[in-house]
Amino acid sequence: MSDENINLNTDIELKKKKGRKPKQDNYFDVREEEAVIEFLTATTFEDRNRIYNNFLRKPLDKMISSIIRRYKLYRKDMNFDEIHIDTHSFLMTKLEKFKPSKEKKAYSYFGTICKNYLMGQIIKDQKNTNRKISYEDISSDLENNENYSYLIENDSFDYKMVIKKLLSEINGVLENDKLTDNDKKLGIALCEVFENYENIFISNENNKFNRNLFLLSIREMTNLSTKEIRVSLKKYKCIYDKLINQMV
Repeated sequence: MSDENINLNTDIELKKKKGRKPKQDNYFDVREEEAVIEFLTATTFEDRNRIYNNFLRKPLDKMISSIIRRYKLYRKDMNFDEIHIDTHSFLMTKLEKFKPSKEKKAYSYFGTICKNYLMGQIIKDQKNTNRKISYEDISSDLENNENYSYLIENDSFDYKMVIKKLLSEINGVLENDKLTDNDKKLGIALCEVFENYENIFISNENNKFNRNLFLLSIREMTNLSTKEIRVSLKKYKCIYDKLINQMV
């Protein structure tokens, strides 16, 4: 083989090497593991929200999508986005229980949480389906009987209007009523959530309000336990129920 051919072959090989695409980084790697620790050690809701949105939300979204598809963990009567949002919000309620001191990977912990939750929900759905079988045999006759039917002409609300009126009612309570410290903390947190719900619930792309993510946000802002929140929430729930009845 001539020197000219050798040089030509060498040039071709170099071009092939230069043309190779670099390997993609793992979507949940060292940076994300460090972000989890930063999230857990952050002392303010704002810092946690920033770390979550900048470093964790997209990797966790991808991990959950991968788990659902890989293990075919689909739920009856729920589309993919609904399953994904529900699983993500549940994971957020368990994130604080991860212990970096045990020298385990956050990725493995999160993956286990999501798989166990999804499999548990599928089993629960199946049990509910089995319970409903006998009921459906009876209910089909009732639904077709006009004596047991009632038409609701307008069963929907403008949620923005509900939030606006609810904020007004809560602010009124905070100004005029005698409240416990926990009631005040919760009232202020509720106002903060509802005034900024579009930013706080950024992962909820189909505008569905998620109970788990709401509870997590309130806990972060008030430093109250779940039990304390539920006790103080009764006062504000009465306000909400009264408001809805008035709007009806």
